[in-house]
Amino acid sequence: MKEFVIYTGLRIVLFLASLGIVIGVWLLVGDNVPVLWAVAIAFLVSGVGSYFMLDRQRAAFAQRVEERAARASAAFEARKASEDVD
Repeated sequence: MKEFVIYTGLRIVLFLASLGIVIGVWLLVGDNVPVLWAVAIAFLVSGVGSYFMLDRQRAAFAQRVEERAARASAAFEARKASEDVD
């Protein structure tokens, strides 16, 4: 759960930073900012950025999920085997 919170928090921070940068650049170039376009561009920029910058956190989260799935599968198989014995 900790890995999920860290990864999600970093994604949110990266999106907000990207949004701030996009709005700032847009204000330097023009006088008004179309919010929908700024959000869409920031979403794309943060998505690409997170692919490269948050690789370690994503790998830790994936490993945690994989371990949890393996434990659940082992517990299921153990329950299934105990039902077959009875």
